[in-house]
Amino acid sequence: MKLEDLGYNSELGEFILANNLSSFDIGRVIAEHKERYIVRTADGEFEAEITGNLRFTSKTREDFPAVGDWVALLTYDSDFAIIHKILPRFSIIIRQAVGQFGEIQVIATNIDYAFIVQAVDRDFNINRLERYLTICNSSKVNPIIILSKIDLIDDKKLSDMLDGIQFRIKNVPVIAISNESQDGYDKIKSSIVKGKTYCMLGSSGVGKSTLLNNLSGKFLMRTESISQSTSRGKHVTSHRELIVLENGGILIDNPGMREVGIADSTGGLEITFDKVIDLSKDCKFKDCTHTNETGCAVLEGVADGEIDRASYENFQRLQREKAHFESTVTERRKKDREFGKMMKKYKKDTNKNKY
Repeated sequence: MKLEDLGYNSELGEFILANNLSSFDIGRVIAEHKERYIVRTADGEFEAEITGNLRFTSKTREDFPAVGDWVALLTYDSDFAIIHKILPRFSIIIRQAVGQFGEIQVIATNIDYAFIVQAVDRDFNINRLERYLTICNSSKVNPIIILSKIDLIDDKKLSDMLDGIQFRIKNVPVIAISNESQDGYDKIKSSIVKGKTYCMLGSSGVGKSTLLNNLSGKFLMRTESISQSTSRGKHVTSHRELIVLENGGILIDNPGMREVGIADSTGGLEITFDKVIDLSKDCKFKDCTHTNETGCAVLEGVADGEIDRASYENFQRLQREKAHFESTVTERRKKDREFGKMMKKYKKDTNKNKY
């Protein structure tokens, strides 16, 4: 397999030359298992670890390799390598790490498009769609909404769902599919471009693994029958995996996510809720919180139906979540600086006492 089949481009080649990395092998991380990585190069697949220096200098999880990364590595055996450097990323999808305030989790990197998958029977939730859209927009990733399991509902219910999405979410493609009959698969396949990288985002049991198997034409992920009590598939992908499809597209399967905390700091909310942001420019006060102020154009927009009330409430919820996350990050960094100063003083005092 050529590197171009994995998405390699001229910009990466220029970076390698400019940074004297030509003596290294170049590969792409296709799987991650607790800081052990599978990297695919032009010569095959290698199990890899990072150098001690890369581990020591890493300050956050973003500094570690992730599925989708291009890396410079040295191979030592027929199937083992050491990663020395992560090449520049053009996109990175992150979320708040579950149960770790102020920390992030890298979902995937160097992604062009994200399939946001929701099952129409029990998983469907427009608020959650807007949450995923915010993550995509802040990550510079183009979203495509996939509604799966349409064979489990009637046409009227599906039509109502599509109308609800179109009312609240603009300019995002929506594709309705059945994993059983494969209705809608022609639209998905026509949207996949050779050399571009796609990932799948969604909760457990929405049909992502079945979608992956059907798109690849291979049995790549084991799935089990749908539970009668929950109407969910029992399979849960436990790690991230990068697969090259027969038509040349590159697809990353992600674990189902029970919690999708946003860590937005680059305008994702502003893009997702652009109507709210546009109206806010006409608010009487520049620091308007859009909650109870006189002359708030956003509240007026909600009152006259220009903005959907549920979407407005979701915006406020995500805005608070974003503010809380950013304040937590600021507080954690402050504590880290204070701890660093204390250790520096301790070492200085210790050296003084030696003489």
